[in-house]
Amino acid sequence: MDKLTAIIVAGGVGKRMGRSVPKQFLLLGDRPILMHTIEKFAMAYDHIDLDIIVVMHPDYHDYWKDLIHHYNFNIPHTLADGGKERFFSVRNGLKRASQHGLIAVHDGVRPLISTDFLQKIYEEAIEYGNAVPYIRPKNSVRIEENGHNHAIDRNTVRLIQTPQLFPAAELKQAYKQEYKSHFTDDATVYESLGQSIHLIEGEEQNIKITTETDLYLAEIILSKAGQ
Repeated sequence: MDKLTAIIVAGGVGKRMGRSVPKQFLLLGDRPILMHTIEKFAMAYDHIDLDIIVVMHPDYHDYWKDLIHHYNFNIPHTLADGGKERFFSVRNGLKRASQHGLIAVHDGVRPLISTDFLQKIYEEAIEYGNAVPYIRPKNSVRIEENGHNHAIDRNTVRLIQTPQLFPAAELKQAYKQEYKSHFTDDATVYESLGQSIHLIEGEEQNIKITTETDLYLAEIILSKAGQ
């Protein structure tokens, strides 16, 4: 049976939302956002050997366990400690991940990704060695640096999403290097060792919930989908 480890990064502490609890624990429909995200992976990959590792700040482990009990949430997963930066959170998750098969790293606050797309990106990663989803920008794009700015062709720009899938052994090796400030996602870490990235067009609905507006949109998308 094929092997996949899903590392779901939920290490945020809620500063941007301004809520009393981190955004991954806020309700979306009738359950916390993070539960929707975990469930999507369990549903999409029920035919393969799947491990789910959830990375969150250690101060919230007990809070999460209380939520699991309250909502009778029974999808198996392992907890790992979040770090100061996303890089360190993923590294902590990787310590608990298998050396075999593929690893998918996903933002815990992207709960609206479809199971069909999760299956598609897994197949792409099998075929091409890795897979990173993107969407195309709809607005004009400008680059600003050193007090100056200039327009660039938006058709050459790709807005990167998660999950990002890589061979387990190679991703583990990539995360052994020292942290650099431009390591904003797993693709940048992986390619820094000379690896090429295979892009796959993602889903518009796969939004990252970071603001109140995002949460509002997610509620609408969820209700339209009848979930």
